[in-house]
Amino acid sequence: MTDDIKIKVENVCKIFGSDPKAALAKVRAGMGKADLLAQTGHMLGLHDISLTIRRGETFVIMGLSGSGKSTLIRHFNRLIEPTDGRILVDGQDILALNAADLRQFRRRKISMVFQRFALLPHKTVLENVMYGLLIDGVAKPETNRRAQEQIVAVGLQGFEDRYPGQLSGGMQQRVGLARALATDADILLMDEAFSALDPLIRHDMQMQLKEIQARLHKTIVFITHDLDEALLLGDHIAILKDGALRQIGTGTEILTQPADEYVERFVRDVNRARIITCGSLADPSVTGVGEVAAELALEDAFGALANADGAVSVRRADGSIAGGLTLKSVIAALATR
Repeated sequence: MTDDIKIKVENVCKIFGSDPKAALAKVRAGMGKADLLAQTGHMLGLHDISLTIRRGETFVIMGLSGSGKSTLIRHFNRLIEPTDGRILVDGQDILALNAADLRQFRRRKISMVFQRFALLPHKTVLENVMYGLLIDGVAKPETNRRAQEQIVAVGLQGFEDRYPGQLSGGMQQRVGLARALATDADILLMDEAFSALDPLIRHDMQMQLKEIQARLHKTIVFITHDLDEALLLGDHIAILKDGALRQIGTGTEILTQPADEYVERFVRDVNRARIITCGSLADPSVTGVGEVAAELALEDAFGALANADGAVSVRRADGSIAGGLTLKSVIAALATR
């Protein structure tokens, strides 16, 4: 196992019902989700999920309602136990943890931010953010310091003595984020954390999360049903359907190389020019005229391409040239299948 892998999921299956092992045998013999429910009364939650999440990345798991995305993320802290498979965190099989070790794992290694905030209504902002630390036995002065630090980080300074009912939805979610960050856990699980927010507030929270991640480099697992949100936040994206993994890749890979018809339909209406970067299409064998930054979105490079004689050079952040970007490659990337 390489050092940069934080979470490794191996062939995880989850079936809900009275006899999941017997139902799993039927699934492995070829029975589909609908037939399993109709014939046995069991619900297929996840089927043979394998993936790796790198240390310090934002890994987005997305899909429509019933795809299994929230079921999967709850396996990472064992709120849900799998029917079969293994889950490794830093090389340790978390399914082998006893009750005491699991409590410590949840308190110190992994935090969670919920869609509906899950704040304690009778406690202030500061008390909510401090709560996990106090439960873990951290001394009161250190708890206060760490809580205040995260309150500032999420932009809630001055609201420490307010109660959740006195805050907007966006502010309440900031409290939930601060509470999760205050424990200084390596892994942050976010289950549709911004889905209940208004569009403008949601965008503000997305940008704040990107800014926090740029500073802290946590391993974030983010659940969403919104493709635009996934493309904005995710270093890698996993797409689920009916409990099965359909594709894993970068945003550019999923947009330009969809694994199947389902993924292709999922991404059909996305503005590719806003997501695909110049660096992802740079051809090392091509030399261009003028240059653009590798991280620049294609839509911001149209002017440079128009002025170039066939191709424009693409420069990486370290100063090296990644290759040339051609108008032909851009048109091919932007064209839907």
